[in-house]
Amino acid sequence: MLSKQLAVYRVGAALASALPGEVASGAAQGLGALLGRLPDYDGRRAVVASHMSRVLGRQLGRPEKRRVVAEVYGYYSRYWAESLRLASVPQAQVTAGVSVAGDDHLEAATALGRGVIIVTPHLGGWEWGGRYLIGTGLPVSVAVETVEPHDLFEWFERFREQLGFHVVAVGPGAAATLLRALKEKHAVCLLSDRVVGQASGVEVSFFGEGAMLPAGPATLALRSGAPVLPGAIYFGKGASSHRAVFRPPIELPTGLGFRQTVRAVTQSIARELEHLIRQAPTQWHLLQPNWPGDPSLHSPSAWARREARALMLPRVAE
Repeated sequence: MLSKQLAVYRVGAALASALPGEVASGAAQGLGALLGRLPDYDGRRAVVASHMSRVLGRQLGRPEKRRVVAEVYGYYSRYWAESLRLASVPQAQVTAGVSVAGDDHLEAATALGRGVIIVTPHLGGWEWGGRYLIGTGLPVSVAVETVEPHDLFEWFERFREQLGFHVVAVGPGAAATLLRALKEKHAVCLLSDRVVGQASGVEVSFFGEGAMLPAGPATLALRSGAPVLPGAIYFGKGASSHRAVFRPPIELPTGLGFRQTVRAVTQSIARELEHLIRQAPTQWHLLQPNWPGDPSLHSPSAWARREARALMLPRVAE
């Protein structure tokens, strides 16, 4: 039997694909911004405000807090609208709509012939970025969190494979699979601004406060010799307009033990993610607590659950 969560995503994908891109993106962003201004029934808006305060480096007054939270919700909704229609967008249109800064860093990294590990935050339209990479001729592997219900995870797996991604579920065996992908010269794209599930983490300073970030990127780099390249893709003004940025590769320190090197590299990744997020703070759609000092989420009311379905918030995928 089809789960309710899967039914919502299938309807959302069909609707987003049927509408013109500008209409789908604009309507989603407007609806998301509206929902972001509604009462905080589950504590999520307080979490977003806490994140934005760290990124902006100051306490936010009430009017500014309402504005930035609404912007985050708006961009988050746009992310889903654009991602769900991505399979219906021709590759040529995806490629033409992406401007790139730092492509020399990507070219130098791939020229080494060891694959490349791209670390990125939950920012902008990262799936558009992956699709762009595929258009350049790079095979792309992505590590994804397993979610419940299982039919929803299977649907997302098929959906991303349809986009051309090689999907690797986080869990036992994932590291070995990603290492094989690097040997086959894939770009392994890792969302690296929070620890997922039972994955190992490293405590680092992230926006001036201790937080756990995944150890996977540094560990894969040390085991494979593949360069670690920070990158992000930002929304532009139009539905098919995006700007990709690749930063210089992370330098691996010498003279340290394995664990110390993993910690040092992960801290360097944290600094790069900070830089990328600060370029467009409200495009950072991390809606889960990420620091010990973040507000806690609580069970939403039935009204808030209806709101989440309207915005297509992937509660089961968090």
